[in-house]
Amino acid sequence: MVFTHLPSNFLLLLVPLMPNMQLAVVVLLVRHLLSQLDVPTRQSYTMAIVHSDERAASAGIMSVARNTGAAIAPLFTSAILATPSLGLPFLLAGGLKIIYDVWIFAVFRHVRPPEEMVGRSS
Repeated sequence: MVFTHLPSNFLLLLVPLMPNMQLAVVVLLVRHLLSQLDVPTRQSYTMAIVHSDERAASAGIMSVARNTGAAIAPLFTSAILATPSLGLPFLLAGGLKIIYDVWIFAVFRHVRPPEEMVGRSS
């Protein structure tokens, strides 16, 4: 999941650094092509590591958390856009998302779904 997100977030950092609008749009479109590749993998992994009796609640909590984040984000974005530097939201978002991706990878890199543990002698 992280391996599609990191390039996507680096592209987000590059958007305000593009010399013209056309290149900025191309970089943003390429970023969007990569940004959602992790969704099926993330959902599958999450459902695999969560106990079967907790899967519905887990899916609901994650959905509410994503929607809450999307609802709250405009409050911060509008304050950031009020400053003269138009590239700041892209730089902040890309930087925070990179930190988040690396953190998630560090926390979960050794957590394996039960199906992967069958037959292993760890």
